This record gives sequence, C-alpha cells and structure tokens, in this order.
Amino acid sequence: MRLLPTRRVLTLGATLLSAVSLLAIVNTAAASGGGSKIPTAPKSKTLAAEVPKSVRDKSSVVVAMDATYAPDEFVAANGKIVGMDADLAYAIGQVLGLKITLQNVVFSTILTGMGAGMYDLGLSSFTDEKIREKVVDFVDYFSAGEAFYVPANSKLKLNGLKSLCNHSVSVELGTTEATDAQSQAKKCGVSIGTYSTQSEANLAVSSGRQQIGFADSQVAGYIVAKSKHQFKLDGKAFETAPYGIAVPKNGMARAVLGAVKALMADGIYTKILDKWGLESGAITKPVLNGAKR
Repeated sequence: MRLLPTRRVLTLGATLLSAVSLLAIVNTAAASGGGSKIPTAPKSKTLAAEVPKSVRDKSSVVVAMDATYAPDEFVAANGKIVGMDADLAYAIGQVLGLKITLQNVVFSTILTGMGAGMYDLGLSSFTDEKIREKVVDFVDYFSAGEAFYVPANSKLKLNGLKSLCNHSVSVELGTTEATDAQSQAKKCGVSIGTYSTQSEANLAVSSGRQQIGFADSQVAGYIVAKSKHQFKLDGKAFETAPYGIAVPKNGMARAVLGAVKALMADGIYTKILDKWGLESGAITKPVLNGAKR
C-alpha cells in the first residue's frame, strides 16, 4: 500500500492539497457516508461480455478492502465503507453490469483470500509489485509515494529509508512500507513494529511504542490532518509507484482494465479523485501489470 504523479520527489505539501483542506474534504464526505454523489457510469455491453461467466453469474461480486486507510478506504460514521477505492469499485461494477459488495478485511489476508476464492477483486491501495503479480493480475489506476509521520514534538529529521537507521518504525502488516522497512533493517539497525491495521500502527506511534509512522503519502497526510496536532509529517515523499486493482488470474483483468479506461474517458474517474482530494495522483493511461519493481 502506498501519491505522486511523476518520479520527481516533492514535499507532501506540493503533492497533495494542504492537510487542512484534505481533512475538510474527507470529513465532509464521511459525515454523509460518502459525500458528493458520483454520476452513474453507463454500462458497456462489450466490456460486460468480457467478464468470465463464472463471475457474471454471481449475485454479487465481492471486493475486499482494508477500510482503515483513509482517504482511500475507511468506514464512515454511518458504518458504510467509503473513500476513493470504494467509489471506484462501484463505478467499475456499473460499467461491467455487476452488483458490487464491499467487504472490510485485514489487508495482509486479501491476496490469500482471493486465491481461496473468498473475494473476486482486491481494491485496497495495493502497490503493484512484481512479486504480487505472480499471485494476481493488477490493473494500475493511480500513482502514490511513501512518507513518514512522527509525534508533533519529535526532533527527528527524516529523509528517505536511510533515515530509519537506529530508530523504530510502525507499519501495517503486508504493506509495501513493511517490506521497505524490512529491507532497510538488513542494512542497519531498524526496530520494526508491524500491526494488523493502519489504525493500530498509528496508535503505536501516538503511544510512544514506535518513533516513526510509515504509510502511503496521501494517507500519511490524512493521518496528520486528522490527529489534532498530535502528529506531523517528517521529510519528503519518496518511492513513487502505481496502485493496482488486484484481479484473479481468471481472464477478468482485461474487462477491469477496459472499465477503468471507460471511467477515465467519461470523466467519472477524475470526479472520484476530486471528491477525495486525491487528484494529484491521477494517471492518464491505466495498464495491466505495470510494476516498477
């Protein structure tokens, strides 16, 4: 899991809306269980026909996401799963003529659950990585970076992964950040705390168990904005990479890719990102399995 539209490294303030603006957007949306309505996407009979019959015949297509990763996916006050990925899942379903059911599960179990047939799609801020492509196909739809957040009174001056040396870091289990922290720990002393959800990872930092929080850049920005001055961002965003929709290797990836292209062409994709203040991560050419590493 991990927003930057290009490879260049920018400060989070340049990459995103300001933390205050982002918070206002997400709080407004959360209060209503989803904020401004996104137009219904027109069904494409051609793309719907590309969906495997085994999926078309289902009464509902189950989309797994870990709804602790605002503003990408989280649970609103009314108990509904909302966020960029939630809106995108429903829109893809409209294009393909499928009823969508969102299921809130632990992030590290999504891909194994897909392999066991429990979920039909995974849409949960997945960074498309070559190792993950061995298990599922990815339809890339967004561009994200990684970032650090720390307690507001922290004196640390962080700049990239090397900054983790001789410090402790909190990450969500199964994320790209967890993998990157572990890779850095092989080069120097890094104490890593892994947690089942991003909420638990945040608590580890606020309670003092870990010095540094590590998450996708737009998520780190939201965590800071939501913290009531408890946290601050530290350093610049880095490690730009694509987000991908996880699709079983059952022939459905082309239909999902076509649906994302259709949503981009009719402007619904842009409306979804604008709704959540994430337009800086927009891409123009979705691809299949475009992992950079």
